[in-house]
Amino acid sequence: MRQTEARFGDSCGVAAARSRAVSVAQAATEIAEQLPSDGLAMVLVFLSPYYDPDRFIAEMAAHFGDTPIYGCTTAGELAPDGWEENSVVALAFSESDFKVVAKPIFDLAAFRVEDGRRIGAELRQELLRRDADVEDQRSFGLVLIDGMCRREEAVMSAIYASLDDIPVVGGSAGDGLRFEKTWVFFGGRAYTDAAVLILLTTPLPFRLFKCDNFEPTSTKMVVTEADIEGRIVKELNAEPAAEEYSRAVGLADARLDPFSFASHPVLVRVGGAYYARSIQRMNPDGSLSFFCAIDEGMVLTAAKSRNPIGATREVFSRLNDEIGEVSIYIGFECIFRRLDAEQHQFAREMSELYRQNRVIGFHTYGEQYGSMHVNQTLTGVAIGRRPD
Repeated sequence: MRQTEARFGDSCGVAAARSRAVSVAQAATEIAEQLPSDGLAMVLVFLSPYYDPDRFIAEMAAHFGDTPIYGCTTAGELAPDGWEENSVVALAFSESDFKVVAKPIFDLAAFRVEDGRRIGAELRQELLRRDADVEDQRSFGLVLIDGMCRREEAVMSAIYASLDDIPVVGGSAGDGLRFEKTWVFFGGRAYTDAAVLILLTTPLPFRLFKCDNFEPTSTKMVVTEADIEGRIVKELNAEPAAEEYSRAVGLADARLDPFSFASHPVLVRVGGAYYARSIQRMNPDGSLSFFCAIDEGMVLTAAKSRNPIGATREVFSRLNDEIGEVSIYIGFECIFRRLDAEQHQFAREMSELYRQNRVIGFHTYGEQYGSMHVNQTLTGVAIGRRPD
């Protein structure tokens, strides 16, 4: 059997695996065969809803014993070979390069801000106690959250406020394009209405990043009636929401579907910067359901797109300049970015760009970046190589 360090290679302590096996048992076995079997700080799993989540995480726990396994279901996978569907992707983190602590957040429907702040503060203190005698190391956080919970903004703002100087990124779990039920993995089980916060400390260089490819136009829409709790906009500019959105983005004669929303997101301005807000679907009554929180009086700006391939290459180039050669990108990418790429026939080129740069992760129902929950964005963490 090969040594654990050899399985990780000499670049950084993260190993990747992918399986498209038909059965849960075979897929878990193939993942276990591709990853180191010991010396692990944790394993991250991104699982297509093609597989039964409870059975899969139980199979993984049987293979990896006491190694913590976290993860979630997806709307598509960012695999070592590029974009995938109906597959499972996994990342193993070496305990010689990473120290990991994690806590789940259950019952998101009843989530309170003070609960999130308490959990974040407790986890940060646990990380500090564990690394009290370690120098020249920094920390970052990953958040995986039920993509149907509609609580991402509250969770992220509470966590971010409690972590002090620890930056955070993450993704909302997916369910393909069904938008019915998503799952988060913790402690060898699959949960809905839940999230997991993971903090990692490492001596390796890293940077958190955000990448999108939309710019604001002069066209504005004001939310004049909304179901705030349900994230449903009923009126824009005092007109039926779907009709006014279609007129504003130039789709008056088109049928609104996920591809329409992927190509024509709206933006909100927060702190001088614009962030995408994706529409999930048009409802039978002509209202629009959103992936992100909305409010009456919110100003939505129609967006225009620029080349996503060029924009993504620019981000990758900047990150290489900042931390040296990047060994792996852990990525959380909105499913609508993928749909937009497929509609405009540059999906193959985007997938190849990700393969070349080793972007591993999943397609999401929303992305987390700092205190923000955003859409139509690629967020993640770039991890550099070990110093010579």
